[in-house]
Amino acid sequence: MKEFPIPLVALGPGTHTEDETLDYMPMPKDMTTYRPPVLPEPEELAGLDQARSALQQVLALLERGAEGGAPGMVRLGQLAPRDFQIINQVLGEGEASAIVQLGAGNLEVRVQESVFAGVWRLMTWRRGEGADEPVLVLVDDAIEVGPVPSLFSTIAAEDVWTTPPEWRGELPPNVQNAPLLVDEIRDQVAQWRPGQVPHVVNLTLLPVSPEDIGFLDHQLGTGRVLMLSRGYGNCRISNTRLPNCWRVVYYNSMDKVILNTVEVVDMPEVAMAAPEDLRDSHDRLREVMVYLEGE
Repeated sequence: MKEFPIPLVALGPGTHTEDETLDYMPMPKDMTTYRPPVLPEPEELAGLDQARSALQQVLALLERGAEGGAPGMVRLGQLAPRDFQIINQVLGEGEASAIVQLGAGNLEVRVQESVFAGVWRLMTWRRGEGADEPVLVLVDDAIEVGPVPSLFSTIAAEDVWTTPPEWRGELPPNVQNAPLLVDEIRDQVAQWRPGQVPHVVNLTLLPVSPEDIGFLDHQLGTGRVLMLSRGYGNCRISNTRLPNCWRVVYYNSMDKVILNTVEVVDMPEVAMAAPEDLRDSHDRLREVMVYLEGE
């Protein structure tokens, strides 16, 4: 007799057991928190008036921002090397960074948030051709204080399509629900006005295939702003080619996607420093300046 191709399983009470352990996707385990910078000794600032002046300007801008004032910028282009070193040491590196392609002149802006939330370092580089690999030349260096660098909104507005592309013909294989999502998102973009709450499309909870995601991203387009926030896990934020429309994707500590969204809003909240963050940064930087002044 030939073996039966499907194993026989007895049925009835007591014959079926279940694994009582639940298998969840691993969530982020480590959270980035504020760590005070390693500060120089007060006497090391002797003669470094440019660095001291720049930090005092940043402190003044933080005070203005904490009170609801407009963002501001401090230019660092003329600082001496030792002054730059002190600025770098005091500001440190925070949890958020970004790359913005300017397009003209092979320029790109590399953005790094400092350990003081809402204090951003913007370094503009020109990419040239070297003998073996591209050469980066620093063009501009500045500190901006505010919820988020204003460059993000400026470039996102420039990236907007004049006429969004329309898909014609048969859909690619395995693309089923993406066209309906594209219509919903474009409708929300057309209706959205400043001050409204964000409209969030949670792709993680929807029956979409990888091909749906690819088709959706193609129809929304990809802009020149790419931001990574490393607070609780990683969060990748990028602008689309539609106005006030962003892709926001969260990853756990193993780089697995745990939340995949499209947000219709002027700027995703996760990208911004909150007013209380600016107030905390003002208090912390003020303490640093008191120490550095030896008071």
